Amino acid sequence: MESEEQYRELARAESERGELVLRERRSDDGGPAVLELRANGVFVMDSVEVGSERALARAALEAVAQPRTVVVAGLGLGFTMHEVLADSRVETCAVVEVEQALVDWMRDGTVAHGPALLADQRVTVVVADVAVAVAEARPASYDLVLIDVDNGPGYLVHDANAALYDPPFLGGVRAMLRPGGAVAVWSAAEAPGLERTLGEVFDSVRAVDHEVRLQTRDERYWLYLGYLDDGEDGGTDGDGGNGAG
Repeated sequence: MESEEQYRELARAESERGELVLRERRSDDGGPAVLELRANGVFVMDSVEVGSERALARAALEAVAQPRTVVVAGLGLGFTMHEVLADSRVETCAVVEVEQALVDWMRDGTVAHGPALLADQRVTVVVADVAVAVAEARPASYDLVLIDVDNGPGYLVHDANAALYDPPFLGGVRAMLRPGGAVAVWSAAEAPGLERTLGEVFDSVRAVDHEVRLQTRDERYWLYLGYLDDGEDGGTDGDGGNGAG
């Protein structure tokens, strides 16, 4: 007989994008409590299956020889950022998150592990729409950009995020990158359209699958990496605004 799960709401916030809920999930078999984040009723992530977030960070960090300056688009529960900070080569990590409430929950300990993560002096949190942050970022200023704001192009948290997988936005990401830089995009399902688009924008592309156990079922998640060659700047124009940096 399968154990039943019980939920306790820890925090809730409303914004123009809708409802954000942080809740605790417990099973009656006495297992540890699990944090779960939902946006507009859509499961975003929990604190059990974090292997895909960590795999995104590791694969991305391995793709760049010197990932000194990193941008993480999407704070989530902080696990992607945590893996980035575990790499001693990383000198600065700018985290772009559109939801002020989620940043607050990480800072004030509603997410218990949040304060320690955000206390790392290499971290800067930018509360902004990632599209705006990318548009305002200084060109050729970053070594690595990780995009983890949805469950991939087929499972959007907000409909407006569809633009984040199109050539104009990804071209903006390319412009942020130094020679030899890379972008990594997380997806809950295989996304051949995204792979093709990355191939149009970047010099080379790689898709990596990652098998996970999500609660009671097996899933396969995907990481898509776009690379910039060593000998070419990502871009030369821009107004030098603050953006993600």
